[in-house]
Amino acid sequence: RVLLVASKMATWPPCSSDRDRFDAAVRAQPSGRLIRSRVRSRSVAVLLSWFESLGWEKLWDWGEPPTFGAVGIDDQEIFISFNSQGGRGKGSNSTTFGPDGDETQDKGVWLSVFVDDVDAVCALAKAAHIEIVFPPTDCPWGVRECHLRHPDGHVFRMGQDISPS
Repeated sequence: RVLLVASKMATWPPCSSDRDRFDAAVRAQPSGRLIRSRVRSRSVAVLLSWFESLGWEKLWDWGEPPTFGAVGIDDQEIFISFNSQGGRGKGSNSTTFGPDGDETQDKGVWLSVFVDDVDAVCALAKAAHIEIVFPPTDCPWGVRECHLRHPDGHVFRMGQDISPS
């Protein structure tokens, strides 16, 4: 099971009241409504392949070569567009969090993707030679996270809830 949360800036960790308000807002939405994140890429085909190496499925692409497409996992979907609809750009930082980290350098989108097993996702990323800019770490806000960076500068915050029940 995967939950996808999108933001342009890294604003985590929210205080628990922010998380409660977010959860309540999601539950209060009328059925049939959802948010589709759009990620800008210099190559739709390459980004589709990048996601497939993490176990996501290419849902569709449009054009030859593709200029628009989508990947999905469970009931989550991300749209990918070619050089439009959003920013991209890799920062010079080698890590996003920690003593030497800098979460302000990347110019792409930051997406939080909640998964059942962060360590398994990180192992897939390592096997696929995907850049890991923050290794699996138990964070004080009750989430085990690792950060993966796509060459276009997008940072995917893979998270697993570890808060006490």
